[in-house]
Amino acid sequence: MSKFITQPAKKLLGKLKVPGDKSISHRSIMLGSLANGITEVSGFLQGEDALATLEAFQKMGVKIERDGDKVTIHGVGLYGLKQPDSALDLGNSGTSMRLMSGILAAQNFDSELVGDESLSKRPMGRVIDPLTDMGAVIESNDGKPPLKIKGAQLLKGIDYDLPVASAQVKSCVLLAGLYAQGETCVSEPETTRDHTERMLKGLGYAVKVEGNKICLSGGGELTAMKIQVPSDISSATFFMVAAAIAPQADLTLEGVNINPTRIGVIDILQLMGANLSLSNKREIGGELLADIRIQSSQLKGIYIPVELVPLAIDEFPAIFIAASCAQGETVLTSAKELRVKESDRIQVMADGLDILGIENEVLEDGIKIQGGLFQKPNGIIESHHDHRISMSFAVASLRCEHVIEINGVDNVKTSFPNFVELANSVGMNIVEI
Repeated sequence: MSKFITQPAKKLLGKLKVPGDKSISHRSIMLGSLANGITEVSGFLQGEDALATLEAFQKMGVKIERDGDKVTIHGVGLYGLKQPDSALDLGNSGTSMRLMSGILAAQNFDSELVGDESLSKRPMGRVIDPLTDMGAVIESNDGKPPLKIKGAQLLKGIDYDLPVASAQVKSCVLLAGLYAQGETCVSEPETTRDHTERMLKGLGYAVKVEGNKICLSGGGELTAMKIQVPSDISSATFFMVAAAIAPQADLTLEGVNINPTRIGVIDILQLMGANLSLSNKREIGGELLADIRIQSSQLKGIYIPVELVPLAIDEFPAIFIAASCAQGETVLTSAKELRVKESDRIQVMADGLDILGIENEVLEDGIKIQGGLFQKPNGIIESHHDHRISMSFAVASLRCEHVIEINGVDNVKTSFPNFVELANSVGMNIVEI
């Protein structure tokens, strides 16, 4: 089990380009495989999660060639996948498992989805239930992986109200809807990331969006295109927070995805008083990009607006570090979803903040954090093998006078393989051992 040893750092200066967006990388493989023709992808995230999706589709007979962050997918059409000769191992990737369940529920062959120890504890009932309503037959371990999906089922379109705002569940149902008889509609209680809808439209599939209701009809086809994957705003968040809390910082993050359904973290940091600006805005392949400049900031505690929670759900571990460095109290509610990520991110972050001497109160659906000074750690922080926990506490080194040790950082490479290298290049001091 590897760990980070972070030395105190004060300055953060320079320009960075963080790796490609994980959500878009996953979807480019899935939808490119189901398209007719050759899809060329640039900027593909070379992290273990996205590679797990790539290898799964290769096992199902799709020819996929990779040269660094360039991927060429020889699409087989919606009905061209072949039965894999063994279970599809998706490692730590919940996105892969939930989205692929929708695709595999409609295939002519049986399939099995498995994952690592962490993924095997994550709830899959949220996709099993609507897929079952559509006619799928899925066996699970009491709602958790492994999932055994029976082939040759006739799916029918449904009108599904998401009980919890979740882009993964929405995407799963829409992907199953590509194969279903009639129309499939998903209504979401709050806006969530819309990469699936954007990419489906880009590949020529008719998707109807009215407010928070998204509909499509089965029986169409996807046509290959070129996809440029922008830099991942979730990965950029660690550096946005780092620059905001550092005593001396002027950092520019280039070509970051600013899809309107993903910029909750920008809105939250600006509400906290972050010295943050966007420039060079442009649109590539249906996605919005911009360069983000962040300088040292005097942050203040806020009550995080409920409507921003689903737009920043993956970024909250880093936001908790920003709150710890802010003046006053920050309150987060309506974020119960954080308890079923790679770890219970509310409790695990609270435990780490306790070690750093930051006063906090865990709520059923959130947390209260009182901004203060990071104390000399009274222990080693346990990340519980959650990549976002590991990187968030590494960022805390910019406001801590003492060494921070973080255990279980091995999964950082699932989403951000060169995090340590980039962090050290702009002034941080992290060693992985």
